[in-house]
Amino acid sequence: MVVSTLVPLLPWFAVACLIAGSVWRAGLAAALVAQLFYLLSRALLLGRLPLLGPHDTLLFFGMSVALMGLLASYSPVVRGTRRFTVAVGISAGVLTAVALLFKPLNMPLPQILDTLWFELHVVVAFFAYALFAVGGVASAAYLRTGIRAYLDLFYKTALMGWTFFSVSMISGGIWGYYAWGTYWLWTPKELWTSILWLFYALVLHVRLKGARWDSVFAWLGIAGMFVMMFTYLGVSLLMKSSHSF
Repeated sequence: MVVSTLVPLLPWFAVACLIAGSVWRAGLAAALVAQLFYLLSRALLLGRLPLLGPHDTLLFFGMSVALMGLLASYSPVVRGTRRFTVAVGISAGVLTAVALLFKPLNMPLPQILDTLWFELHVVVAFFAYALFAVGGVASAAYLRTGIRAYLDLFYKTALMGWTFFSVSMISGGIWGYYAWGTYWLWTPKELWTSILWLFYALVLHVRLKGARWDSVFAWLGIAGMFVMMFTYLGVSLLMKSSHSF
């Protein structure tokens, strides 16, 4: 009884840790544990991964940002500074707080979504989004300080994020084939998914141009966050699509 009463408070605890406690890595870690426990509690309640609707997806996005930010915080260039964890923590905290404005969808998975390919598609997509967000923070840090090592961190997160996103597109295509009989539908979501994938492919190639392109590379990292957020939220909220909320 006590556990069931405390579980709904976990996201609020996570928000507090992310916004106020992220000056220390322990704040990110504590928030991550709270978010994971809440996710697992809802998964046990629903009998599925909670990945439907803005409440669950924003929470999972916030948790993914906290996770990737925590891992990135051990990079030598940011290990000794608290500003990086604060920036990542505030970003994850805002996502988690916004999620709490929406009611959770406590419903069984529709048959069209009841497949491992759908869950894999969503999970790795949010891991990619989180890596793009962390890379954007590193890009902003480079533009503020001029320390080139931040660009190395951005390149690593962009490369890993692009790889995760490629896996998401492949698994999404397989899911689409089982759901609609085709690997690809030119809906707004698929269109913006292609734009995001091509954008970060461009970003990775710009890095190969050398040091004289460093500022362009960094600004692309910041622009990428806006492309990513529109691909996720803009399309889902503003356009009619199979991925709309």
